[in-house]
Amino acid sequence: MDTQTETLPAEPASDLAARRRRAVLGVLGAAAVFSLAAVLVKGLRGELPLAQVVLCRNLFAIPALLPLLWQAGGIAALRTRNPVLHGVRMLTGLAGMAGAFYGYTVLPLATVTALGFTMPLFLTLLSIPLLGERVGPRRGLAVLVGFGGVLLMALPMGGSGGGAGQGHLPGTLAVLAGAVCWALSMITIRRMGHAGESNATIVLWFALGATLVSGALALPVWVPPTPLQWAMLAGTGLLSAIAQVMMTEAYRRGEATLLAPFEYSAILWTTLMGVLLWGELPDGWDVAGIAVLVGSGLYIWRREVALGLRR
Repeated sequence: MDTQTETLPAEPASDLAARRRRAVLGVLGAAAVFSLAAVLVKGLRGELPLAQVVLCRNLFAIPALLPLLWQAGGIAALRTRNPVLHGVRMLTGLAGMAGAFYGYTVLPLATVTALGFTMPLFLTLLSIPLLGERVGPRRGLAVLVGFGGVLLMALPMGGSGGGAGQGHLPGTLAVLAGAVCWALSMITIRRMGHAGESNATIVLWFALGATLVSGALALPVWVPPTPLQWAMLAGTGLLSAIAQVMMTEAYRRGEATLLAPFEYSAILWTTLMGVLLWGELPDGWDVAGIAVLVGSGLYIWRREVALGLRR
């Protein structure tokens, strides 16, 4: 077997730092917008079937993605040489979405977010065999420390009177399973990025495929929404589309194990929104967990982005 590979010029340190900085900022912005979408889903209070909520989230995202389709050259943007990877991305993304949406209906908002942050650990573990990424000791330790912050919030002694250990077991398991699926989805995006697939193609394939699949599941159990529910469903789709574009572009530009910890920023938003909207007051363990999560993310920002260091 021929093992020769073409030698590519090393990326200048300044370009590397700039690329990583843009990727990290994209993840931070996407986390904030996704948090707003989560508030709308929780606000539906489980009064609509899960499949219907997932369908509307994807359906209402499509109009928001039309400018992306236009900028990418129209229908030509849907041409791909990776239909299998798009299928994997669509199924894992849908499963992750369904797990989180179900969790929002039976668990506190911050608890679902905390459980969802087991995703970076799964992502780090899976990125090594599936992407061949190298995880240096400092980055690996920072990810594990961040995961420890999640545990501080998820243990039964955690706050809001609804830590994972005190909550709804099926909901907890659904969110954890969804986190594994999200990790696989992010890895699939990274592989397509390596293969030269554009951000527009990745996002548009998911939006169309997920709408078709969730539509087939939702139609048999359809419940007519109220005008307010229609508005919330539409808002969920629009906000999710914006966040999805930002997140997809970030993961195409940066290493998965670098970016994953910065998704922790969402816990700040969901904790605040949980307090203001549902009275889900955090206690000392929640605050400690948030501090650990933010600290690990800031450490990686300093080591890997601001200093432009390689592992």
